[in-house]
Amino acid sequence: MTVLVNCIVTLGMLYVVPAGLRLIDPARLRGTARLWPLLAAPGALCLWLPRGALAGSLAVLYAGATLVLALHAPARLLRTRSLAPPEIAVLTALVTPSVAGLALVAERTGHRLFGFDLEILALTVPHFHFAGFAAALVAGLVCRGGGPGPWGRWAAYSVPGGTSLVLAGYFVDDWAELAGAVVLTSGMWAVALLTWREIRPGAPDRGTAALLAGSAGVLVLTMLLALWWALGEASGLPHPTLTWMAATHGLGNALGFALCSVLAWRRLEENAS
Repeated sequence: MTVLVNCIVTLGMLYVVPAGLRLIDPARLRGTARLWPLLAAPGALCLWLPRGALAGSLAVLYAGATLVLALHAPARLLRTRSLAPPEIAVLTALVTPSVAGLALVAERTGHRLFGFDLEILALTVPHFHFAGFAAALVAGLVCRGGGPGPWGRWAAYSVPGGTSLVLAGYFVDDWAELAGAVVLTSGMWAVALLTWREIRPGAPDRGTAALLAGSAGVLVLTMLLALWWALGEASGLPHPTLTWMAATHGLGNALGFALCSVLAWRRLEENAS
């Protein structure tokens, strides 16, 4: 599982985040997006080193970059003075990598932050790159691109809200985490519905349409797995192992949803310009 998770995280750090930054604000975040692979390289490298001082030091460098990125959120809020649904989703996307950065530092130094097992901290890193950054970003884009409506607003509110509830559930209990999974899943399914129904028909070419259709279809399956796992953890019912979840839910969301979505939205933005 470690190798698979590390590959997923590396993809998020080196490509999904900088590509997503260009979608958030091509003008103001262009420089950050260009520099991000360099800033993220220590974080990606530390994943493949044994836990200890060197890996921890590299993780600190990456965590520092995520904290600087998070500072763009209040700056953007002061500039736009908007808490419209797409903006809430975008602000969430800017902040969530810092949660992953903090978890990465703790896991790479072998510190059980807040008493969490190192395995949970390791899985928190991809979760807040993909369920945090990528999912919130796409929810905001879909809400903005799909036009006004309850589904778009729900996606933009519930993806950040569900991610926050899942994080809060870490500190409360498995039932609270299940509640967060339910909210997050409903939001992700709203993203899938709007992607399929509103965004895909307007795609400029078959390749973009296929990327959008694939990302929507993957979400239906991967989020069902998330619900199954969260319900099993809370109730004690049989459910997939973490290794199996990484190979299915994690890999599906990273490649099938996040990567396909970012590629599709970049093509949409380039066609629009």
